[in-house]
Amino acid sequence: MSEHAALIAPAAAEFAGILRGIGETELAARTPCAEYDVRALLNHLLYWGPWLEAAGRKAPPPEAATGEAEAGLIGSDWLDVAERQTARLVEVFGAPEAWQGMTALGTAQMPASVVGDMVLGEFVFHGWDLARALGRTVDVAPEAAEAVYASAAAMGEQARSMKVYGEEVNVAEGATTFERALGASGRNPGWTP
Repeated sequence: MSEHAALIAPAAAEFAGILRGIGETELAARTPCAEYDVRALLNHLLYWGPWLEAAGRKAPPPEAATGEAEAGLIGSDWLDVAERQTARLVEVFGAPEAWQGMTALGTAQMPASVVGDMVLGEFVFHGWDLARALGRTVDVAPEAAEAVYASAAAMGEQARSMKVYGEEVNVAEGATTFERALGASGRNPGWTP
């Protein structure tokens, strides 16, 4: 899957553009992820980003003093922190070697390509989540849509059992690849705030 390395930078650029459009008053907006408002979803991204980066570098995970819900990572500088984290993930996962061999995400050993696809999914799916929460659209390249669909379809049952994805959403006949990817990841492509 190292060919997906080329998809990381464009997906991250679209994601970063969405982040820059989030104002203070929008942090409480609902998202398609039922358990997250915008603030909590940003906290989720900032919490797990260092874990993904460490896995891409095949380095030990960061030490976590608290769990995600208690982390409280959305301070006045959250956008700067998020942009730097995004840039580091692009640096790591934009390189084909990050996708090769095995790595660990926390204590779980897995193929590095699975973690790379998680990063791509974070940018694409959570970018869509944030954009929809704000009533905006997101531009997903056809190649990225294919990649996240393949990953969501392959990992769907396991992700649902781990409560990472919601129940699969049936999409309309003739749905786009990205709409099928959203459905496979437990998202309703027609969701509105």
